[in-house]
Amino acid sequence: MGASTSLSFFSFILFLLLSTAIAATSFRPKALLLPVTKDPSLQHIIQLRQRTPLVPVKLTVDLGGQFMWVDCNRAYFSSTYKPARCRSSQCSLASKSTSCGQCFSPPRPGCNNNTCGLFPGNTIIHLSTSGEVASDVVSVSSTNGFNPTSPVSVPNFLFVCGTTFLLDGLAGGVTGMAGFGRTGISLPSQFAAAFSFNRKFAICLSSSTKFPGVIFSGNGPYNFLPNIDLTKSLTYTPLFINPVSTAGVFSAGEKSAEYFIGVKSIVINSKTVPLNTTLLKINSKGIGGTKISTVNPYTVLESSIYKAVLKTLTTELGKIPRVPAVAPFEACFNANNFGSTRLGPGMPSIDLILQNKNVIWRIFGANSMVQMNEKVLCLGFVDGGVEPRTSIVIGAHQIEDTLLEFDLATSRLGFISTLLGRMTTCSNFNFTAKP
Repeated sequence: MGASTSLSFFSFILFLLLSTAIAATSFRPKALLLPVTKDPSLQHIIQLRQRTPLVPVKLTVDLGGQFMWVDCNRAYFSSTYKPARCRSSQCSLASKSTSCGQCFSPPRPGCNNNTCGLFPGNTIIHLSTSGEVASDVVSVSSTNGFNPTSPVSVPNFLFVCGTTFLLDGLAGGVTGMAGFGRTGISLPSQFAAAFSFNRKFAICLSSSTKFPGVIFSGNGPYNFLPNIDLTKSLTYTPLFINPVSTAGVFSAGEKSAEYFIGVKSIVINSKTVPLNTTLLKINSKGIGGTKISTVNPYTVLESSIYKAVLKTLTTELGKIPRVPAVAPFEACFNANNFGSTRLGPGMPSIDLILQNKNVIWRIFGANSMVQMNEKVLCLGFVDGGVEPRTSIVIGAHQIEDTLLEFDLATSRLGFISTLLGRMTTCSNFNFTAKP
């Protein structure tokens, strides 16, 4: 069974499991809406409501995460919590494993006998443990693409119970992580099954810690102030499946849930960066290629790629003086030597050439450079060392104020390199509720 067929089968099972969600609302939404806040820790945070009675739950966004996990050890109280019993349809959907868990403490959320489990992981600090699969009520806002509309609920939303020590390294107030990856129980897959809309979501991260960005789940339009509809402005490129899982814990034969794109070359100021292009391909062991990440704050490049990009860029910058490095960056410059433009510091663009020379992800100064203080600008790329798992990891800073649409059904990415050139930003969604 192919990946697309498998996901379609999972979607059918999910629809049967979650179909009562429609009955819990007075209408069928076309899309859902999640505000995304940039934390000073550089993590991007969503808040939804979960449990009965509903309580707000803050989660760090993990674009390639397999599922949602929540700390169940501390103050998890809900009358609608249901552990997933072994050999149930929920367990079949969540995992291929047939093992049954036992708990030697009194029953509570996260500790029940005869339940199936998965491995929730903190992908910020690369730590995983075992956890109970369960379901509970989740409530989020719907949207018409212009404003938030009515809140809607999914009564039996599947998630995994984590433990308190997994919260180490996560932003203050966060109690878990929200996985948007290519699995049957990720947030977009479950939302699509619950409300019968396309297995599609769009993410638009704000560069500001004061004003939120947005994640849409379902169909467009994507409308931002001042009345700018971006729905038909997307450029498309294929999404690739890494044949080997990149999760902290995985089974043999398991594919990666993360989102990979095909970068063919890198061009700076019309100069092609000399690279070992073999590194740009995913090999049979799942090593190499390019993925998009929200848990990496900055783009990480395999060492030889990083050095080649840095050499080409500094050559194009001419005699602009370097200043002492500021961790985690190596290449820093005197900020006074750069002009200010609508697209950020006046820098040569860094172009990721995708399936052909006409499909380009162009990184302008706002996304390539990081303002460390009034006098120092640093190149927002870091050296990932030799033989990393993935050759290019496009980090959160590089996707801020860009619109990315992930279509799981057609396996393609729609993107707009920067919204700054379109006179708007990701923080310009109108979160004022529609009258």
